Amino acid sequence: MSEKFDVVIIGAGAAGLMCAAEAGKRGRKVLVLDHAKKPGRKILIAGGGRCNFTNYDVSASNYLCQNPHFVKSALSQYTNWDFISMVSKHGIEFEERDHGQLFCVGDYDSKDIVKMLLAECNMPNIALRYQQDVHLIEKVESGYSLHSNTDVIECESLVIATGGLSMPKLGATPFGYKVAEQFGLPVQPTTAGLVPFTLHKQDKEDLETLSGIAVPAEITAEDGTLFKEALLFTHRGLSGPSVLQISSFWKAGQRVTINLVPNEDIEALLTNSREKHPNQSLKNTLAKVLPKRLIEVLIERKELVDKPLKQLNHKEFQQVIDTLERWEIAPNGTEGYRTAEVTLGGVDTDSLSSKTMECKKIKGLYFIGEVMDVTGWLGGYNFQWCWSSGFVAGQWV
Repeated sequence: MSEKFDVVIIGAGAAGLMCAAEAGKRGRKVLVLDHAKKPGRKILIAGGGRCNFTNYDVSASNYLCQNPHFVKSALSQYTNWDFISMVSKHGIEFEERDHGQLFCVGDYDSKDIVKMLLAECNMPNIALRYQQDVHLIEKVESGYSLHSNTDVIECESLVIATGGLSMPKLGATPFGYKVAEQFGLPVQPTTAGLVPFTLHKQDKEDLETLSGIAVPAEITAEDGTLFKEALLFTHRGLSGPSVLQISSFWKAGQRVTINLVPNEDIEALLTNSREKHPNQSLKNTLAKVLPKRLIEVLIERKELVDKPLKQLNHKEFQQVIDTLERWEIAPNGTEGYRTAEVTLGGVDTDSLSSKTMECKKIKGLYFIGEVMDVTGWLGGYNFQWCWSSGFVAGQWV
């Protein structure tokens, strides 16, 4: 004897809960299954527990996808303003931080976003089950048959909202990709995104004394992509918002170019200082705009030469500017899925309808959220994709 539902959603994360709420509003009988003990585990830790749930400025240009147009329909059907309206309706207070990022504030945190989604799903026609092991999925005449734990479940529509490979400690698995492959859908190669860089042995040894130091920076990848945000030196390598952003555009073996003084006119600083204080050392001059320890490390690495300003010849003067504005380093790699916020790649969007998230060739099978080949920038964009893709699938399942 099997149970019957209109819709089964595998994954009780951001996209899955959003989809369940929307399908439930249409009167559909919905079952959400998750292998974890509780829902929304990635939401709970997001934004240091404050959940950067969306951004004031969202467009298709904030996403990486083999098909750059794919995200446009869903983002227009359910916008950042729609989600902000839901947050406000539930009385959750929030604030804007840098670059339009929105975070819970005051007495409110990530737990309240999960509570809000569960409240939206609180209908008699929606069931949520946790600690579920889905070990068989079959296409049948009426739709799909699933074996979860010891239960057999049938449904018309099956939604895969299982996320990517990032943060395996929270239960990330390749389940969604395996389902795609089972049904013949191509999967774009996956790598860690929004992730810190590790460094080669010599660079790591040279720079690890800078661990904990943060500076404003402008980082450029070899493809020309540029981000201007803080850079943080760590005992393993480089992190901070600018590094996380550029990591999604970096490929193994490439270098990144870093402007360590994006808010300063170094040529003017050196020229004026040399006129007024010709005997002042380069190190003390630069200490006005950079952490002294960073300058010392660059001197130790012979990337800067420390001498009185009046002794700098033209070539050395220019080298100081070039070193600080175009400091190059080749990462050894990244910290990988362990600390990555998202997964690049995933289920190929060419196989899916951008309007509904349904497979073009397989009726009733949907993919939403991070499992797809859609990756947002740092700043609330990945959650917005979950809300938007979950919403649009919920209108059709």
